[in-house]
Amino acid sequence: MTTDTSERGLERLICTALTGHPCDPPKPGEKMYERPANYGFGWIGGRPDDYDREYCIDLGQLSTFLRETQPEAAEALNLRHDGPTRHKFLARLQGEVTKRGTIDVLRHGIKHGPHHLDLFYGTPSAGNVKARERYSANRFSVTRQLRYSRDETQLALDLGLFINGLPVATFELKNSLTKQTVADAVQQYQRDRDPREKLFEFGRCVGHFAVDEHEVRFCTHLKGKASWFLPFNLGWNDGAGNPPNPNGLKTDYLWKLILTRDGLTNILENYAQIVETKDEKTGKKKAVQIWPRFHQLDVVRKLLADAGQQGAGKRYLIQHSAGSGKSNSIAWLAHQLIGQSKDDAVVFDSIIIITDRRILDQQIKTTIKQFAQVGSTVGHAEHSGNLRKFLAEGKKIIISTVQKFPHILDEIGSEHRGRRFAIIIDEAHSSQGGRTSAKMSLSLSEAGAKPDDEEELEDTINRLIEAKKLLPNASYFAFTATPKNKTLEIFGEPDPQPDGTV
Repeated sequence: MTTDTSERGLERLICTALTGHPCDPPKPGEKMYERPANYGFGWIGGRPDDYDREYCIDLGQLSTFLRETQPEAAEALNLRHDGPTRHKFLARLQGEVTKRGTIDVLRHGIKHGPHHLDLFYGTPSAGNVKARERYSANRFSVTRQLRYSRDETQLALDLGLFINGLPVATFELKNSLTKQTVADAVQQYQRDRDPREKLFEFGRCVGHFAVDEHEVRFCTHLKGKASWFLPFNLGWNDGAGNPPNPNGLKTDYLWKLILTRDGLTNILENYAQIVETKDEKTGKKKAVQIWPRFHQLDVVRKLLADAGQQGAGKRYLIQHSAGSGKSNSIAWLAHQLIGQSKDDAVVFDSIIIITDRRILDQQIKTTIKQFAQVGSTVGHAEHSGNLRKFLAEGKKIIISTVQKFPHILDEIGSEHRGRRFAIIIDEAHSSQGGRTSAKMSLSLSEAGAKPDDEEELEDTINRLIEAKKLLPNASYFAFTATPKNKTLEIFGEPDPQPDGTV
């Protein structure tokens, strides 16, 4: 059976996967069909006419969500009637999204008059029935041919994704049948989608996706010709692109794996964020919206799954090249390792990050700030006294330097044997040069070790781990761009052969 890969065919394919039906626009007087509860990925087909272009809201989905979850507030807001009360609320909601961004509004809701309005219910904890019911009440909806333009042109996007009426993503679809590719979708965003439109304002949508049957690219901030699109592909044969898919399109992982209710919720809760960055040369600050690339999402989720299952005492080697978002991957991993649990007990009591890069230190704090109070969660141990203090206090995330690594191994292997640690190592040896290695050598000499004057940071860390053996109360997560053979040997798993050798 062949797959219809025309633009309309892709629209219908994606909508059918998400909702259980193709979301064809209803005929005049006909109601939009909503999916049965046990079909599709739990999404709802949105009505194009329900989209309010002035306030950038799917009013039908927002109203239904509030009536079902917060009926008293919904009644007071008079959402059923087009009047001053409703307009005042919608203006307030739009203003909060403009000021804080959709991600923060979904996470924390808004205050309007005497009401605090929750606009999204997050992932429920295990066994919490009430939280599970609230989470199930979220309305994830997809609208085909979304007319977004406020002028007479009424320009439309191929797809718009919403959560409880708030837009979270847009799609432009292309296909090879018309000799157009993902590159044409990117150009359409850059050329035809006016960033002054409310829907395309910074922070309103978490991502804009260009998709064909072979590749996916995304952009978090539309800026006309300056819009920067990154690949969101699986990779194939150690290179770019996507592998052949015998069961469908090469890009169907996007809606089958990423855009499930649980999958998208996980990204919104733990990855997507707006952060403030500072140009080291000019000192200028600017807000940047972050959405994970596929390789980042994939590696962090795999590490979390295995660490949660295996517990402490394992070694992980992550080959993460420079320029591919390694700092964010480390930050996301550290934040989520804090919450790992197994059999109702935490897997790791503290997360220790070893680095000499100031930018990573700041990245960790910026990322964690989205989810917790930095002061009570993150500690920077520049001196041995700080390290002992933070370990004794049970600080959740401790950032330290490579020079302190020998002392860290001694501390957690002796005084804190009853606690469990995750040690994340940023092995950026190629950019740190000889000064770091020299400092590490001095530190090792003071600790009674005999380092090789010529060895690099990666060699030093490998030798330390090997000398201390594998501490049973610690797991190691080493991020490096080009691991050496010794690193592969230390972090690799035994591979039994048929003849009994390993």
